[in-house]
Amino acid sequence: MTPDNNLSLLWYVIGYGVIITVMGLWYSRKITTSEDFVLAGKTLGPIVLTGTLLATFSGSGTITGGSNAIAYAYGFWPAIYVVILPGVIGMGILLAIAPKIRGHGQYTVARILESQFGTPARRIANVIIILAYVGIVSYQFKGIGFVLNVTTGVSVETGTAIGAVLIVVLAAAGGLMAVAPTDALSAFLMIIGLALAIPAVLDSAGGLTAMVQALPAGHLSAMGHLSPVQILGYTIPFLFLLMGDQNIYQRLAASSGDKAARGGIVGWLMGAAFVFTAVSCIATTARALFPHIDPGMALIATTRILPTFLGGILLAAAAAFIVTTGNSYLLSAATSVAYDVYAAHIKPDASEEDLLWVTKLCIPLLGLAAWVLLAFFPSVLQIQMLAYVIYSAGVTPAVLSVFLWKGVTRAGGIASMVTGVVATTAWEVVKPYDVVSSVVAVPLAIVVLIAVSKWTTAYKED
Repeated sequence: MTPDNNLSLLWYVIGYGVIITVMGLWYSRKITTSEDFVLAGKTLGPIVLTGTLLATFSGSGTITGGSNAIAYAYGFWPAIYVVILPGVIGMGILLAIAPKIRGHGQYTVARILESQFGTPARRIANVIIILAYVGIVSYQFKGIGFVLNVTTGVSVETGTAIGAVLIVVLAAAGGLMAVAPTDALSAFLMIIGLALAIPAVLDSAGGLTAMVQALPAGHLSAMGHLSPVQILGYTIPFLFLLMGDQNIYQRLAASSGDKAARGGIVGWLMGAAFVFTAVSCIATTARALFPHIDPGMALIATTRILPTFLGGILLAAAAAFIVTTGNSYLLSAATSVAYDVYAAHIKPDASEEDLLWVTKLCIPLLGLAAWVLLAFFPSVLQIQMLAYVIYSAGVTPAVLSVFLWKGVTRAGGIASMVTGVVATTAWEVVKPYDVVSSVVAVPLAIVVLIAVSKWTTAYKED
């Protein structure tokens, strides 16, 4: 079967775009300080926090990469192993340390690291965060390109450029004060859209039996078409990005209290379990319906064969997740530049107005860098994994140790960060044994963190 363009679906996407634009402009009126722009005035309650956490971590990486692309290309169960299982572990750890994150009161992960490991750690983290987040933003642009290609037939490249402009404008309009409530709307729209779409997509495939028969041999086996080492290579980056993601820490710091933070994480866990499972189900069915499309198009392609109303809701929901995630990571990267580069090195006495202006200025500049990056990485999954691994190995072990291990030392934290970046880069260049770099880089960063911390502690005692 070949999916056809359905121009009527575009109106649903446009309608969603109008709604979030109006919301963004409305909430932007409440911004008076840089803290309002970056941390929404620390007013996020559990419902909005649930929505913004879910939408932030379930963007184009879910809709066009992640569980979608893995379920389509490699099988249903690998998608579950790669996303849902590490999600439960990671969110459980975040639930335990959420009060400590709020108590730290920092705008960025780099500043958290600086408080424990000194200025060099902040500088290393800042470079990693900006590079990784620019990569993540880039495939959000491409996700919108896929959506517009489905609805209008325009090329993915043209749609990507349009998506870049939309995400940049919305991110610059109101910061987290505007992003958080639009995130919440997007998250709940996605849950509704997926719930309505699953039975309809399955019916289009002729029912469960017909769908299973149309899948490639082994597609529903325990490992699908991946080896255990390959599954581990996808799982580790997802888990460690989740546990150390600056966007997540920023939102927890923006919550109205510890109770709201915990409630938001619990709601996020339940919502994510449903969303990732539903996306995997639809993408697996898409493999039976459209066996020769780009894996990144799996979920989006099914909107073409659904009744227009259902397809429109699902497509608008997909666009919602992509746009809000793009907004979040672009804002977070710009915040890092403003607070950890400009305020730290260029103008230490920067005022609230200066920081707000610099943050807004950095948003389009970093957006342009993300768009250029797409020329070098044509695959959404390829960009996603590289960005995840760099962050997972270079930042997460060190930042988690701040909250989980009193015995960590300054030397151990810095050594871990450097090791993570060097190991990832070297492995990606050489690519030995066809093993994903995360399988080596993340464990090595953890081992170095522990070994150097224990060695330096013992050295001081001697």
